[in-house]
Order: sequence, then structure tokens, then C-alpha cells
Amino acid sequence: MTHFDVATAAVQAALDAGARYADARVMHRRYEAMSARNGEIEDLSQSEDAGIGVRALVGSGWGFYAVPDLSDAAARAAGTRAAKTAAASARVPGPATDLTPVGAGAGSWASACEVDPLSVPLSDKGDLLVHATKTMREHGADVAEGLYQIWDTEKWFVSSEGHRIDQHIRECGAGISSTAIGDGEVQRRSYPAYRGQYGTRGWELVQELDLGAHAARTADEARALLTAPLCPAGETTLILGGEQMALQIHESVGHAIELDRILGWEAAFAGTSWLDLDQLGTLHYGSELMNITIDPTIPGALGSFGFDDEGTPAARRDAVREGRWVGVLAGRDSAAVAGLDYAGSVRADGWSRLPMVRMTNVGLEPGPHTLAEMIAATDDGIFMETNRSWSIDDKRLNFQFGTEIAYEVKNGRQGRMLRNPTYTGIGPVFWRSMDMLSSESVAWGTPNCGKGQPGQVGHTGHPAAPARFQNVRVGVRG
Repeated sequence: MTHFDVATAAVQAALDAGARYADARVMHRRYEAMSARNGEIEDLSQSEDAGIGVRALVGSGWGFYAVPDLSDAAARAAGTRAAKTAAASARVPGPATDLTPVGAGAGSWASACEVDPLSVPLSDKGDLLVHATKTMREHGADVAEGLYQIWDTEKWFVSSEGHRIDQHIRECGAGISSTAIGDGEVQRRSYPAYRGQYGTRGWELVQELDLGAHAARTADEARALLTAPLCPAGETTLILGGEQMALQIHESVGHAIELDRILGWEAAFAGTSWLDLDQLGTLHYGSELMNITIDPTIPGALGSFGFDDEGTPAARRDAVREGRWVGVLAGRDSAAVAGLDYAGSVRADGWSRLPMVRMTNVGLEPGPHTLAEMIAATDDGIFMETNRSWSIDDKRLNFQFGTEIAYEVKNGRQGRMLRNPTYTGIGPVFWRSMDMLSSESVAWGTPNCGKGQPGQVGHTGHPAAPARFQNVRVGVRG
């Protein structure tokens, strides 16, 4: 049997057991990761798994069942169990669940990959991490760390509506960090971001990062931070680097516009959302420079795909346009409840997990300025970059972030280094204060987004560029 045959058998079994809709995902995933510390390989992880997950809809109830067995009998049994679970759930009074329509048919998609990351010799990958961490140690890092991660995922999707889709998604990335320890003080500098940079590309992404060329600088900056002045407290003009902007978007926009959170269906990992659907199309989320897109079609970005896990083709949509909230991340069932005519943002962390609304590439469109222009236009402010910590309330509204490093900005010039920088704000107030935005955008990848119970890890992308904000409270302690 082919993987499509297995999925088709599962869907038919669910229909035979009473489901009015069913879909099945066969998935095969390979994973590899290596880490090094202080010039030596510390860990190598390699894993491979395959299985099938089946969803069934009966009345108002969803059922899901998954097995690590791709035989015809196991697939049919999974389909039957999914339908029985759905029927049990549907006994709760309520109207039948509708699904926003989506065109069905055959499709195939693969992410671009110049160098298959799993084909690169382990010795070459290890040498890369060993060299970078040795260099950091030689330049004063007390703890020098490096890592890479690789995911190779194949999917076969079939639905009772006629979907028949296969995808091959290869993802990888890497990063390094230097930790310096002083008298009652510990500082870290990372490159190119905390835990690295990731995308739906091949090993060429890691090669382009050129970890070794940045190793000495990370160590030097970590040691310099030990004796740098403390970030002052107060309200000031704040300039954020692109990587920190990516996290700002992720936490205060991306999670807030997930429709299942807005509807109150999802509250795990920091709660629901402050947004109200009645304000969709009218709410003033940010300044006119704020243009947020939901775009899984960006080549090489970590949240890219050809079809989501409901078979909806990838498509670009606006979430915020010129500061006004106009779109959400949705699935077919949540979109139908909200009266929307689009979905396309549902994915699962493997064959054994129920697909749910997840961020794709949620990013800020570039602006008309440059980082140099922002600094030159700032008389008195602080420039912060590279995330160190994050905290946000259960409505995705009030937040506090810390970065690894900051610099004073005085009279249009970047000045002395500052340690332990933090800033805090309220989502819409903060975004409305954005008055300059750079054109220097990068599609940052976040491979560790948590959501759901049981917990799932999502891979998300966030195109972002440096930006300036007015009257932001910085130097918050505790």
C-alpha cells in the first residue's frame, strides 16, 4: 500500500463508522541535532518516526486517533476509533460544527533545498561547532556553546472532501552563544539570535550564517557586559533590533490573533487574547507604519508550507493594515464560527497530535527608514537587541522583555554599552508609539513555540526589521 492508500483507508473507515467528515495525515519525520560546549561535542540526537493521525467530525464533536502503524488494518481501526470519539463528544448539546469551504484536489509541495542537511557528514557539522566554541573560549567565554537542528518531514494528506496532498519540508538552523561569569554577574551574547536562526532551507542556511566568523565578537561582548553600566530606568525613546522585533511580533501580535484564543477555545501557554471579534476591521492596533502579514508562502521562512494540515493552500493575508486590525490566524471550524471565508493556519506537531491553529510567518512589512537613520534621528534613547527573556500576561496584552545588550543613543550617535536592559508596555499602546521602521528585514525563525495540551512545539517565522518607539518604560527590575 502507498501512504495515500493508508490515509484513504483510514478516512473511509471513519465515514463507515458515522463521521460526516474525516481526514488523515500520514507523516514520516527524521530529526538530528548536535551541540558542543567549550570545544567538545556534548550531544548528538538522531530520531525517526512515522505514523498516521485521523480526525473525524460527527455533529458538533471532533474525534482524533493516532497510531505508529501504517498497515491497512491499523489505519482502518484508527479511523473507526476517531469516529467513535467524535460521536461521544457530539452527545453534548449544540449545533453541528461547520467548516469554512476550501477547494479540494491533488497537490504536491516541497521546500527549496540546495544542500540536504542530513547528507552533510557528521564530522563536518561537528568541526563547525567545535571550531566556533573553541574560538569563543580563546576570547574569554567561560561557557561557549553551539548547536544545530535539522528536521526532514514528509506528509501525505487525504480528506473525505477529495484532498490528496503530499509535502516534503526540510528545515534546519544553528547558533552559538558565549557566557561570561563575573563577580555576582553573568552575561551572555548569542549569534545570530538566542538559540540560533532557522528556516525551511537546506544546509546552505547554516553555511551562510558563518558561525566561526562571529565567535570572537560574541565572547568579547559577553565579557564587556560584565562591567558595563546598568541600563537606566525611566521612559525613553526605544530602538529595537530586528531579532527582538521578531519576538515582539510573536508574543504581542501572533498569539493574540490566533482565532481559537480569541474565541476562548484555547488557553494553554499564556491564556487567551485581549482582542474582540466585534472590533475586527476597526480596532486601532498600532501606528500607520504597522503592517502585519500572515504569509506561509515566503521562500525559506520557517513558517512556510504549501498546504496546512487541513489541506488549505498557503496564501498571504493581512492581519494589520496601516495600524488597523483586519485578519486572524484561523482553522476551518473556527473561521466558520467567526463568519470568515478563510482558514489556512492549522498545523500539528507530528502525526500523533491533533492539528490546531498555529502561527505561520507572521511578520512586519519593511518601513521606509534604516537603523542608521533611526539612530541619527534620536537625541536621547536606547538601542536594544537580541532577546534574553520574555513575559506576557494571559491576555497577550501586558508584557516585559529583556535583551542581551543595549547601547545609549545620544545626539544621534550610538554610545556606550549597557547591561541587563529591559522594557515593558501594553500591546496597542506600544505599537501605536512606533514612529520609525527600517527596511532591513530578515525572516527570523522560531522553532520552539509552545501551545496546547498535550503540549505541541510549532515552527514559526517572523519577518522583522529594526523599529523605533516613543515613551517606552525601560530598566524595569524584577
